Amino acid sequence: MKEKRLEEVDSQVYGAIQAEVRREIDSLVMIASENYASRAVMEAQASVMTNKYAEGYPGSRYYGGCEYVDVVERLAIERAKKLFQAQYVNVQPHSGSQANMAVYFSFLNPGDLIMGMELSHGGHLTHGSPVSFSGQIFKTVHYGVDPKTHLIDYDYVRDLAKTHRPKMIIAGASAYPRRIDFHLFREIAHEVGAYLMADMAHIAGLVAVGLHPSPIGVADFVTSTTHKTLRGPRGGLLLADETYGDKLDKAIFPGIQGGPLMHVIAAKAVAFGEALEPAFTEYQKQVILNARTLANRLLSHGFELVTGGTDNHLLLIDLTRFGLSGLEAEQALGAVGIVANKNAVPFDKRGPKITSGLRLGTPALTTRGLKEAEMEQLADIIKKVLDNPHSEATLERARSEVLDICRAYPIYSFWNSQ
Repeated sequence: MKEKRLEEVDSQVYGAIQAEVRREIDSLVMIASENYASRAVMEAQASVMTNKYAEGYPGSRYYGGCEYVDVVERLAIERAKKLFQAQYVNVQPHSGSQANMAVYFSFLNPGDLIMGMELSHGGHLTHGSPVSFSGQIFKTVHYGVDPKTHLIDYDYVRDLAKTHRPKMIIAGASAYPRRIDFHLFREIAHEVGAYLMADMAHIAGLVAVGLHPSPIGVADFVTSTTHKTLRGPRGGLLLADETYGDKLDKAIFPGIQGGPLMHVIAAKAVAFGEALEPAFTEYQKQVILNARTLANRLLSHGFELVTGGTDNHLLLIDLTRFGLSGLEAEQALGAVGIVANKNAVPFDKRGPKITSGLRLGTPALTTRGLKEAEMEQLADIIKKVLDNPHSEATLERARSEVLDICRAYPIYSFWNSQ
């Protein structure tokens, strides 16, 4: 059979992909949960590994012909163990949400009580939100941040845990710009006889190089995504003490998943290998430096930042006093090629589709090569745009500046040579 290229077989899908390439090349991604995967990661993901069914685990599959997918899964596991100093790793979860689900289904029963961070205070859907399976299958109670400092109130966490005695406490966030004290969470969980699960999806890259305290060896279970600060393919990761391994393996397969995505696991192996290189440490240092520089410049322009700044890769602007909603800010910045996302701020009075906040992150910008000078320039552009979101002249000038930055720091130039 003569194989045809995508552009010959399906011009609509091909056209959409090419348009997405151009969008990514010509815009600056400031969504904290997004990044640019390397060419090597994408080559592994777009490989013949996608053809192989491999239910089970390396050396114990339910199908023949798995000798080479076993190689890449073992590589992914061993590299992740080395990267995070973990005893047990499962690289099969399709997403961070499914990694969380596997932990819950391994050690909880329906109706058990879990305690996680309130979604509107920076938590995640799978930490007990009523619109998520986690809040529908399990009873939930939520902790949050201090009304004045917007920092996690650990005294309140302890009081809440003692009052409600949850079976599992979840530490982790999707929009919290400060360090999380996993050891203090461990103390609280121990006091009430609860398991501790740490969801490090956002900060995994920082944890890997020692720029954020690690939950591995502190929490009973650690879950993560493999994109975001890790800069790999979209997928999930599960780490724990080896004594929990058998139950967690069974929860993933056959519990909640069938055949693993072997092409994605191959790409995870590549990403973990990249993260073990010295350059990855320097990259993560720059991610944090860029975030702090951006935060300081925005503060100098009069923006209000939740917690007053950042310790990690993201920051959260409270636009309440600025006269804009998060949605309006997202749309105005999008019009000039700055891709960000609206986000609730603590005690937000607007709904999740509007919000009063804007979340900004530096992982993707740093992958492009932007540094402190560009962070200050971007803060200046953001200020001008949000001061005049309906001025065509302002938006046109800002768009030109954004395109100049994109041209100075190109990505995926190989697409143009294919």
